[in-house]
Amino acid sequence: MRDRPNILCIVSEDCPPRLGAYGDPIARTPNLDVLGRSGVVFDVANCTSPVCAPSRFAILTGRHAESAPRAQHMQTVAKLPKSFTTYPQVMRAAGYYCTNNFKTHYNCDVKPKEIWDETSNTAHWRNRPADGPFLAVFNSMTTHESSAFKEQPGGIAPEDVTLPSYLPDTPGMRQSLARHYNAIALMDGELGARLDELDEDGLTDDTIVFYFSDHGSTLPRSKRYLYDEGMRVPLIVRVPEKWRHLLPIAPGTHVDTPVSLVDLFVTFCAAAGMSRPDGVGGEPFLGPDRVEREYIFGGRDRMGERYDLSRTARSKRYRYIRNYNPHRILGQYVAYEWLGVHYQDYEIARNEGKLDPLQDRFWQTKPAEELYDMEVDPDATVNLVDDPDHAGVLDAHRTALDAHMIAIRDTGFIPEHHPLETWEASQDDVLYPLADIMAVAGMAIERKPENVGKLMGFLGHSSPIMRHWAAKGILMLVIDGHAVPDGLETAFEKEADIQVRIPIAEALGHADPEKWVRVLTEVVETHDEPRVILQAIDALTWLPLYPDITLNSIEGLHENEDTYLRQTADYLAERLSGQYHPRNTIFRVERLDVSLQSR
Repeated sequence: MRDRPNILCIVSEDCPPRLGAYGDPIARTPNLDVLGRSGVVFDVANCTSPVCAPSRFAILTGRHAESAPRAQHMQTVAKLPKSFTTYPQVMRAAGYYCTNNFKTHYNCDVKPKEIWDETSNTAHWRNRPADGPFLAVFNSMTTHESSAFKEQPGGIAPEDVTLPSYLPDTPGMRQSLARHYNAIALMDGELGARLDELDEDGLTDDTIVFYFSDHGSTLPRSKRYLYDEGMRVPLIVRVPEKWRHLLPIAPGTHVDTPVSLVDLFVTFCAAAGMSRPDGVGGEPFLGPDRVEREYIFGGRDRMGERYDLSRTARSKRYRYIRNYNPHRILGQYVAYEWLGVHYQDYEIARNEGKLDPLQDRFWQTKPAEELYDMEVDPDATVNLVDDPDHAGVLDAHRTALDAHMIAIRDTGFIPEHHPLETWEASQDDVLYPLADIMAVAGMAIERKPENVGKLMGFLGHSSPIMRHWAAKGILMLVIDGHAVPDGLETAFEKEADIQVRIPIAEALGHADPEKWVRVLTEVVETHDEPRVILQAIDALTWLPLYPDITLNSIEGLHENEDTYLRQTADYLAERLSGQYHPRNTIFRVERLDVSLQSR
């Protein structure tokens, strides 16, 4: 008998719990259903970010991506702080043979070949040099979002699927969902083959099996968004009889306490009999010290070429969302998303006035806060924030989220590629006074006219991050119809930080658009930092369009090496020239260079 179990992780990309093991009536997942009957099914498992790279960062490091500057964005190459470690490094040091087959996409500058014994499309526990314990990860791309962009063989037809209430019933929606079901069925076969290999090698009784996905599904308001459709993932853990003391729950049991993928690191350590490494977050859901969590947390930041900032807390019953960019619509155009006919159909239906009020919410600006009872409202359609009967629940989730953000020193308030976007600065209360910044950002999203004087006062603060959020608060008020405050143009002239000047210019542009469109266009033409240019284009996208001022400069970015800068420029150029249509293709696979996203 081994003194430590092997660990096998089977990961399917972009895969929600549309499985028979989770009660889906049309799923064709016999292997996962058997795994669920022989393992423990976690019904409220969540990722930390509803997109792959930040989610994988959290799995790898045991820390939320928001705790390491830049890692929360999709996608980038954050500098991994020296104090951070990764679970394969820790497990290898404990004698485990660690393999990854083969996706990495960790959103940071870690070198995969240095942390794994082997990372490749042939990596396998069978390659281990001795008969020691192993930790093997196999990633399936079969269910990736792109599976909905092409035909998928299988038995699920468009007429078989049921669409959520918040989406319109269009041929493209049904086609994409049916394709994804069929991709899940194909992935189920891959998982079955991997488990057969475990049996063939006589290792089933010595191996704990984890099956999970990195985040949720492909349809609108799922992947990239903080609702259950984007955050909730399948998690099934099968523990052999000899290791059942590590998870003393009967096989086939469904567990409804929240679990996060950030918990995997410490759970692997617990399975191997090791203590938590210094600084690693999460809570073990296996082992002698397993914890039943009350809340789990997640975040949404830049998704592709579009900026947003939202945070969420999920309890057993409720999901709470706080939107720090409520002035931007939820359904911002992202070139990769719009490769899916489901997004194209959705925008066309909106343009043709065919959406009901619930379906139209995707195209509206966001509330500052959202609270949903997931037991009675699984589609998250009834916002309970203003319901007095849920005031206590709301306050509890607010408090939990605030405490979490402070505990991890959430760096999401720092504008991307700002000089203070460093680990050292983020840990310095003078350079990054997080509690004060959260207070100003909270004031901003309230959008109360009586706060305009305070926000104008914060434009004189010594911290550029405080000034940035004061400027955004004023912008939100102006978008809501409040007059541009006296003295705002003077504040712009005095401001030296370009990432404070941009939101001030956008606010001023609502009163004198031609002048301030020229100012923002000059930023596009003269600045050398791609993310600053991206932020300026973002502002231009939401102001009145002046093709004679902006079009030539925007078209000049068509061949830019930065994928996201190029895509957002191409979209704006089509709008400026009157050529935009939801069926147009802006994302070009042949022009994608992931390595350039570190810029």
